[in-house]
Amino acid sequence: MARGDSATDGNMLRDRLAATRRLTLDLAAPLSDADATIQPHPDASPAKWHLAHTTWFFETFILRDHVPGYRLHDERWAYLFNSYYEGEGERHSRPRRGMLSRPSLDEVRNWRLEVDEALQRALFNLPTEVLSLVELGIHHEQQHQELFLTDILATFAENPLEPAYGALDPAPAAGAGELEWIEGREGQLEIGSHDGRFAFDCERPRHHALLHPHRIASRCVTNGEWQDFIADGGYRTPALWLSEGWDWRMREGVTSPLYWRGDDDQFTLAGRRAIDPQAPVAHVSYYEADAFARWAGARLPTEFEWEAAFASDDPDIGNQLDKAGAVAPCAGGGPFGDVWQWTQSAFLPYPGFKPEEGTVGEYNGKFMSGQMVLKGASCATPRSHSRASYRNFFPPPARWQFTGVRLAQNG
Repeated sequence: MARGDSATDGNMLRDRLAATRRLTLDLAAPLSDADATIQPHPDASPAKWHLAHTTWFFETFILRDHVPGYRLHDERWAYLFNSYYEGEGERHSRPRRGMLSRPSLDEVRNWRLEVDEALQRALFNLPTEVLSLVELGIHHEQQHQELFLTDILATFAENPLEPAYGALDPAPAAGAGELEWIEGREGQLEIGSHDGRFAFDCERPRHHALLHPHRIASRCVTNGEWQDFIADGGYRTPALWLSEGWDWRMREGVTSPLYWRGDDDQFTLAGRRAIDPQAPVAHVSYYEADAFARWAGARLPTEFEWEAAFASDDPDIGNQLDKAGAVAPCAGGGPFGDVWQWTQSAFLPYPGFKPEEGTVGEYNGKFMSGQMVLKGASCATPRSHSRASYRNFFPPPARWQFTGVRLAQNG
């Protein structure tokens, strides 16, 4: 984290921390205790758990470790709300997070308030290296704000009553427009974080990548184009699919994007809605994205092609979650917002990669196996959390996130 005047930096960090923590509470405001406790599947977490885990992160890595005399709110809760940090010891099984009826949602909210007050008191007495951990905690919580929304969508989608969470909707405010092909940059280019602003360790170090002649699509694939893929037998044609993907499709009985209800409707955070043919298709797996690309006579871009194409775009322009807990709409087609975009790149370390020191070094590096990189941002990504160097990652079958497709072609 680049630093200037210490008092100014401290005030800005304090304000950003407070705004981030407040947004998480605002996102949880419409939920009952029952809503917030349910876990729809092992990959998704209850809303209450997201509120608690992000609080555990700050209490553990900032207050417990760096504020003399701080006493944990409840020592037993570390076992419940640690996610995957082996350095912090044993923890509750991830698939059974939905069994935690206690502590209640109100108890978790009260814990958050206590931790927030302690953080605000401590901030101006923390050394620079610990303020960098606070910065990491802010971005960590922003990740969980997105997961909060994708997981509550998965939760409500399991209810036959199809309840609506709120007005948040992935559809853009304007039509997609004609797809155009942008000539991609080629040759040896520098890739990765480089401007001194916050970045996760997996975005570093900046290094050279060789790009061959290619073109990249000006916008993402739309629902209407996906309907054409279905009508043309895309889900019934094994030649379009990777072997592992076809096995997955057959085993799971997949015939359309997740949350589509027949040919005309889809389930969204705003409840059941008609499928907008101009909106970017969402909730598709890497396997589906790759099959669609073959059907379209194209391919998925590499993460380096994507980053080189959009490095100069403003990452705060796009359909993304704003500080009021809603999507500020704009015309579709930009690289940031609407949906994360699958690439054909495996999530692997950059040359010279070094994880962060200490337990927080488990944050990214240990997941560099069996995951694919996604670029951009989604409608559930908090504004200010996007950048061209960002490397989101999920396993190929994952599709409960707002995941979509941007095509590429060889030059």
